Amino acid sequence: MPPLILASASAIRQQLLANAGIPVQAIPARVDEETIRTALEAEGAKPRDVADTLAEMKARKLAERNPAAVVIGCDQVLDFEGRVFAKPETPDAARAQLTALRGRTHRLFSAVVLYESARPVWRHMGEVRLTMRAFSDAYLDDYITRNWDEVRHCVGAYQLEGEGARLFAQVEGDYFSVLGLPLLPLLNYLGQRGLIAA
Repeated sequence: MPPLILASASAIRQQLLANAGIPVQAIPARVDEETIRTALEAEGAKPRDVADTLAEMKARKLAERNPAAVVIGCDQVLDFEGRVFAKPETPDAARAQLTALRGRTHRLFSAVVLYESARPVWRHMGEVRLTMRAFSDAYLDDYITRNWDEVRHCVGAYQLEGEGARLFAQVEGDYFSVLGLPLLPLLNYLGQRGLIAA
């Protein structure tokens, strides 16, 4: 079987695959996400298309250097009323994002694209609707203080697998997609193709 490469530095994506018994080599794909995202938004691209394009660009970059491998590219975009949220750069940016989302519903798009023999062979888009509760300013400040080191790596400034669960009133959709990897569709495809034991 060809080696599997995860084109990501995401610890949670690596952990999800490891927990499922899938050995992958994680190699960050160095693409200028901010420039690409800005250009796509300027062209009027929808948030789901931004996620898909970034996932594909990451997979393609590593697939070109590793044509014998199956490369998994992923990206996640938060869509709030047509606005795309990126990872917050400061605690104040995290506070602004969470204040905007408080008491409202937003969507997460989690894209995964597979490259085999240096060409795209499969893609999937996970979509989840999340509704935040109307938490207090005091709780918000304490939450950011306690969790900044973790949530600065997350679009929307929360981790559902951590204390971020307390921010929500309702989540509709696949839990793994919230974490940034539509795991079950990916495992099903890899199994069907004989790329993992099925």
